[in-house]
Formats: sequence, C-alpha cells, structure tokens
Amino acid sequence: MYLTTVLGNLLILLLIRLNPCLHIPMYFFLSHLALTEVSFSFVTIPKMVINMQTQDQSIPYAGCIAQMYFFLLFGCIDDLLLVVMAYDRYVAICHPLHYTAIMREGLCMFLLAGSWLLSCVSALSHTILLAQLSFCVDNIIPHFFCDLAALLKLSCSDTSLNELVIFTAGTAVVILPLSGILVSYGLIGASILRVPSTKGLCKALSSCGSHLSVVFLFYGTIMALTFHLIRQVQ
Repeated sequence: MYLTTVLGNLLILLLIRLNPCLHIPMYFFLSHLALTEVSFSFVTIPKMVINMQTQDQSIPYAGCIAQMYFFLLFGCIDDLLLVVMAYDRYVAICHPLHYTAIMREGLCMFLLAGSWLLSCVSALSHTILLAQLSFCVDNIIPHFFCDLAALLKLSCSDTSLNELVIFTAGTAVVILPLSGILVSYGLIGASILRVPSTKGLCKALSSCGSHLSVVFLFYGTIMALTFHLIRQVQ
C-alpha cells in the first residue's frame, strides 16, 4: 500500500510535469498535494516497516519529536491545499470568464506559500510546547508512530497549555478550512441551480467529483482522529 501511494502520486507529478495542457492552477495545486502525500506517508510508514522487520520498536527522543513535527506539518498542508483547490473550483465554475485573471501565477504562489507558512507555525507551536515538558519513566507509546496525544499522556508536567493550543490550532486548521470548502461548494451548487442544465451539472461533477471524494475521506478521518486525540488528552 505504501508503494502504491508513493508510485501513484509520483505518476501524477510526472504527468503534470510532462503535459503542457496540465500547466494550469488546478493541476498546479494537485501536483503539490501529490508531493505532500508522498512526504506525509514517508514520515511514518518506512519506520513502521523497519520496526516490523527488525522487531526493534524503539525510536530516539529527537527522532520522535521530528516525526511528530513532520506528521503535523504535512497533515496541515494537505488540509489547507484542499481548501485552496475548492476556491480554485469555485472561481472556475462561478466566474469562468475571469478565471485566468483571478487565478494568476502570483496568487497561486501566494496561496501555496501561505499554506506552508501556516502549517509550519501550527506544527512548530505543538513541537516547541512538547519539547518543554518533562516525561515520566514509562516511555511506551501505544501507537506505531509518535502521536501527539500519546506523548502528552506520558508527560509528568502540566499539559493544559498544550491542550489549549490543540483546541485552538484544531479549530484554525480543521474547522475553518472545512467551512471554506463548504461555502465554496455551496456557492457552486447555487450557481448550477440558477442555470439548470444536464451539461452544466455533468461538467461540475467531472470538475469537482474527485476533489469532493478526497475532502470527504480526509475530513472524515481527521475529525475522527481529532475527537480521539481530545478524548485521550482529557
């Protein structure tokens, strides 16, 4: 499954790179989403496979902190890229005549850089706060990677500030982007209903169907994990 994930996303990157017809904002963001997915899976799966083969379940403290940071980083970038892609689809369907003027190269680079910056700040805030905690003698993590909630449970220090940041950052990088996606697709739906036609509906579904599928899978999983994390911390 890991090889399928990596090879599939690398194939997407290669096709977008080689085909000049795909050098448009939609595929620009898709290529970065594919690159993020490769990086995201690389953070945890290779270490897990090595542990399974060597029967050595240990990880150094610095390696654990680094793994948690990059896990949060790439997960957050995934999240923000999905809302950027939803905005791109909104402009393409609701303002097709102004699409090239709105989604110019400068704006695309700004949205991408903003996604990276916000993700770095979010992941770094969790990492810095975690690094300041003291840990008990029991250092066994009941997980196949260094999960933030599991690490907080091992701490002997007061984690109330960490919990506050988890709640605040969770709202900022999960609830707000999801709201943006829902608003974008709500406006797309309203635009289609104003001019009902089978051709328009098919075009909208072909343009947004795959993105919507990824959104449902991603946010369904992330919400389940967020609720699980909050319950573990409490």
